[in-house]
Amino acid sequence: MCGIVGYIGFRNSAEILLHSLRKLEYRGYDSAGIAIADEKIHLSKKAGFVEDLNPEFKGTMGIGHTRWATHGKPSDENAHPFVDCKGEFAIVHNGIIENYMELKEDLLEKGHKFSSETDSEVIVHLLEELYDGDFLSTFLKMVNMLRGSFAIVAIHRGERRIMGAKNESPLTIGLGDHENFLASDIPAFLDFTSRVLTLKDGEICEVTDDFVKIYDFSGKEIKRDAIFVDWSPEAAEKAGYPHFMLKEIFEEPMAMDQTLHGLLSQNPQISWDFDTINIVACGTSYHAGYAGKYMIEKYLHIPVSVHFASEYRYRDKVRENPLVIFITQSGETADTLAAARMAKKMGYPTLGITNVVGSSITNIVDSVIYTSAGPEIGVAATKTFTSQVLSLYYLAYRFAIEINGMSEGELKDKINALRTLPNKIEKILEMNERIRNIADEIMNRKDMFYIGRKINYPTAMEGALKMKEISYIHAEAYPAGELKHGPLALIDNGVPVIALVPEDDTYAKMIGNIKEVSARGAKVIAISTSRDVEKYVDVIIRIPKIHEELFIFPATVVLQLLAYHTADLLGREIDKPKNLAKSVTVE
Repeated sequence: MCGIVGYIGFRNSAEILLHSLRKLEYRGYDSAGIAIADEKIHLSKKAGFVEDLNPEFKGTMGIGHTRWATHGKPSDENAHPFVDCKGEFAIVHNGIIENYMELKEDLLEKGHKFSSETDSEVIVHLLEELYDGDFLSTFLKMVNMLRGSFAIVAIHRGERRIMGAKNESPLTIGLGDHENFLASDIPAFLDFTSRVLTLKDGEICEVTDDFVKIYDFSGKEIKRDAIFVDWSPEAAEKAGYPHFMLKEIFEEPMAMDQTLHGLLSQNPQISWDFDTINIVACGTSYHAGYAGKYMIEKYLHIPVSVHFASEYRYRDKVRENPLVIFITQSGETADTLAAARMAKKMGYPTLGITNVVGSSITNIVDSVIYTSAGPEIGVAATKTFTSQVLSLYYLAYRFAIEINGMSEGELKDKINALRTLPNKIEKILEMNERIRNIADEIMNRKDMFYIGRKINYPTAMEGALKMKEISYIHAEAYPAGELKHGPLALIDNGVPVIALVPEDDTYAKMIGNIKEVSARGAKVIAISTSRDVEKYVDVIIRIPKIHEELFIFPATVVLQLLAYHTADLLGREIDKPKNLAKSVTVE
């Protein structure tokens, strides 16, 4: 889990690299470094943060890195970039080299001296060992010796070009005028260019001031057109908000509008030869998939199962003919990519739902739906969650047209209902200060419980996840009917219970569950469209009247704001919560 940047051009590369690394800080890291190449390689790296780097050297070609420890503790020695014994090469790496120990042992026997505990360092020593006088051919030989996941960017002090390689870890190229960029993620270079070339797994790139060439691992050149990313640089900044997370919550009406417009313009080619659906995802995307399960089953009347990507590969083969849907915000989630590769190997039709054009998942699955939510910097997903759920709603309706006889008129009515969502979310955002006041009442509690039924059980799961990941308060979600099967033992005086109470066929049962926890001293906070709920609870957050099917969207935004304000009042590091990273690129 780390950020990679590279630059070659006419500017002071140290300044460009530091600027670009700051744009990737949302990915989470524990050390940072840069290397600049002219007549020699100049190195500045240490455990800590980008702001701790103070390079006193200049040059117009270099690479940089922010590291999240996987092999070896956070330390100056384990920080990237790495330089070989002769000072010829420098590299940065994201991913895991699975065969690094056997490579390292061979290199040690040949006299190479290692300075770190990392798997990454073998890469630079391989370059030194294999160097044949040509950087490109040496780089190709090196890459073909590696097993595992990697994004690698390398420089050589004697040649004015940067080499990059991608296999199961993100790496993209920004195209400028007489300058070019490499990075793990587009925001790193968005201040300088919005023209992007994407690398696919099993490809390398050769980058100079004035051209970029792409090759496969056999050395065959590949022609590919650039794409234009219509994200403004300001979209990746806080725009006056105290945290990216709050900014991104307030962007949800716009993001949902963008998502819907994007969905209406997309026409994913889906094989309809399936009789069940598997949804595979991690974290927040898993909760979105769980919500999608209810909608797809409602409109298709076929079974839908939801799986954690990290567990999906360990299933015994079952007799089924599924469509497998993979949901990943970044398109780079390692467990989800691995599960997608397995599903392809099994011969299942596959569909990806992602926010990032050209990301790794798009190169694996048969068809893709883009959520078009724009860049999301905060580690805690907000607008990308509601955009994923919106995409699954739309998918359920599309499936119903193809499979279950929904009429075009019915589809139009459904789409028109979705068009009202941005306005409904705006009404929730107007409650921001009131929700902050409610957060002030619960911020000092050690435990919280979230309850809901049907589609609002995954809504509760997502609300609890938001609370725990940024406030560090223990929060758990349960189907409300499960309270009496154990969780009631944990309810005590003043324990907050957040209840999701739509006016649907679960309403009466939810009131019964609220009475159960109230009788045991819980402080019940209800999110509902109903006025009658008020007499049963301690606090009600009344949301605008909305069709019960769409209740999840405003309710989710309430839960996001509640978690945000609780964390803010506690003084937490909201955008970069401890131990977490935005893009989980190792398994």
